[in-house]
Amino acid sequence: MSTATSYDVVVVGGGHNGLVSAAYLARAGLSVLVLERLGQTGGAAVSVEPFAGQPARLSRYSYLVSLMPEQLMADLDLDVRLVSRTTASYTPWTRAGRTGGLLVERPEGAATRASFRDLTGGDEEYAAWQRFYAEVGDLAAVVAPTLMQPLPAEREVRALVPEGVWADVVEHPLGRAITARFTDDTVRGVVATDALIGTFASLDDPSLIQNRCFLYHLIGNGTGEWRVPVGGMGALTTALARAAVDAGAEIVTGAGVSAIAPGTDGAEVTWHDGTREHSVTARRVLSGVAPWVLRILLGEGEDAGTKPVGSQLKINLLLDRLPALRSGADPEVAFAGTLHLAEDYGLLEQAYAAAAAGAVPDPMPGEVYCHSLTDPSILGERAGSQHTLTYFGLHTPAWLFEADPGARELAIQRALASLDAVLAEPIVNCLATDADGRPCLEAKVPQDVERDLAMPGGHIFHGDLEWPWAPNRARLDTPAQQWGVQTEHDAVLLCGSGARRGGAVSGLGGHNAAQAVIAEL
Repeated sequence: MSTATSYDVVVVGGGHNGLVSAAYLARAGLSVLVLERLGQTGGAAVSVEPFAGQPARLSRYSYLVSLMPEQLMADLDLDVRLVSRTTASYTPWTRAGRTGGLLVERPEGAATRASFRDLTGGDEEYAAWQRFYAEVGDLAAVVAPTLMQPLPAEREVRALVPEGVWADVVEHPLGRAITARFTDDTVRGVVATDALIGTFASLDDPSLIQNRCFLYHLIGNGTGEWRVPVGGMGALTTALARAAVDAGAEIVTGAGVSAIAPGTDGAEVTWHDGTREHSVTARRVLSGVAPWVLRILLGEGEDAGTKPVGSQLKINLLLDRLPALRSGADPEVAFAGTLHLAEDYGLLEQAYAAAAAGAVPDPMPGEVYCHSLTDPSILGERAGSQHTLTYFGLHTPAWLFEADPGARELAIQRALASLDAVLAEPIVNCLATDADGRPCLEAKVPQDVERDLAMPGGHIFHGDLEWPWAPNRARLDTPAQQWGVQTEHDAVLLCGSGARRGGAVSGLGGHNAAQAVIAEL
């Protein structure tokens, strides 16, 4: 428990970004206090044993590391190993009585080319695939090195990117490029899904929120590869907490912050430990909570009209064995990467329209991944005899579950039905049971995420993602503005997913807020 009454920096929220900020700032010699509402740090990037009597440690919410730069991990001396998945994706398909699967290896090789040919009847679609991702790779190669630097202006980035790919990804709805460049509906869908993770939008949405989501999925370390932390997501945040504490930061858990009061030369933070209220002052306060929540802490009240709306269904399963697929593919290949379910382009748009009209999509689009194929250590003593599956469903906005009490169970049933549709047997036949004989299945809809993690609307990005550069007319007068972490109050900065460039498990929001504070103080 903290005994000091004043700090250089107070970090509100001990998620991965808050811990990154604390580690950088403490290493810079500043006094830092981290206040976390829950009983442990880590936020959405935690590992748990959700099934009684089963030692499997599942990454309950966030489950892959995307944008976290290797430089950031080196800066903080993180003792965490990120490993690559041998399969990028596998997409089962059925055409005219034939079953098969579109395999994308990592790295792509002869089997990928043959898989495209088997689906489409020729090599043209794979050539289009290679051209498109080479061009998107050019954009990623320009943007990725800027993520740990002050924000570049849009015109500076645009000057370094080929005109065609800039138009496709930044200027026009992504659906236009996908339908123009690809002819096969399944291939189109595989490309499109990266635009819809946690983002409820049509691929033709004029707001381009789907484009921004797509870009964030493709720019991590310049490669777009999402990697697996050995030991689960909790291993990453445990290492971050250790780095912060070793550098001198104080961390208090069970500390529910109720108010932030900015002043002329800092701010006062009020929090409750479950027994009594405490107040501390700080020269700067970093907010790891969503901007919508921050406004409440600043005394501005709740604004229902601007509350984010999450859109995902997360299901964690523990299996006694991997199921066989109807296509005949090796399950250890198909489940090793992202296995796409009901995600053909037409089905994605159909599901969006259904959800927009207030109905649970049928079929339910989603994707499945087996962590334990890449990292058996999460199974403990059961390694080699069990497997985990993570299902992530699309187009399940929070309002579906508010309007209909039965929508949650219906969504789970339809998610499992989408999986069963590509399997040689029902997935329930493979489910392990816990110590009480119950199937090992745990589901989280947006309302669960909001309840568990205080993410408004269950939005995993704290709100719609922004472009990872500054608008040409943006004011970049202060360090906070230059790093994309500013609020309306000079003493309060964003350090979470709500910061520009803050989305996903990247640590960028935390790094960039820390750099702004170091420049200011």
